[in-house]
Amino acid sequence: MTASTPVVIERIYNAPVERVWQAITDKAQMKQWYFDIAQFEPRVGFEFSFTGGTEDQTYLHLCKITEVIPYKKLSYTWRYDGYEGNSLVTFELFDEGGKTRLKLTHEGLETFPTTDPNFAKESFAQGWTYIIGTSLPSFVEKTALASA
Repeated sequence: MTASTPVVIERIYNAPVERVWQAITDKAQMKQWYFDIAQFEPRVGFEFSFTGGTEDQTYLHLCKITEVIPYKKLSYTWRYDGYEGNSLVTFELFDEGGKTRLKLTHEGLETFPTTDPNFAKESFAQGWTYIIGTSLPSFVEKTALASA
């Protein structure tokens, strides 16, 4: 696994594609499993930001949507205010007969400063594994059951 290899995580959720799409594109829902994003619209060119990080260090994330295919794909650039580097996050959704397979790809991590351990590829892999593997499925599967 080299620095230029993207982080790719796939999971299957017991929720329909429409439910997962809402969760990744509606700011009120995103707040419950992702980050508290003040403004978000799933349209190309829309810019948004949020603060995240560790207890010791927070970072202002600056993002710009680059691709939107409703119920199928959402991509946006991801960089940090005051730091070099720019990366790309892509969520891809696949209908698996009432369930949803989500494929998350985060590429360009090698462009971030190597001097900060929070920008290490392993740090991103751990964060996304938690978000995609624990936080998002518990949200979409719980709400999918409630609306069923």
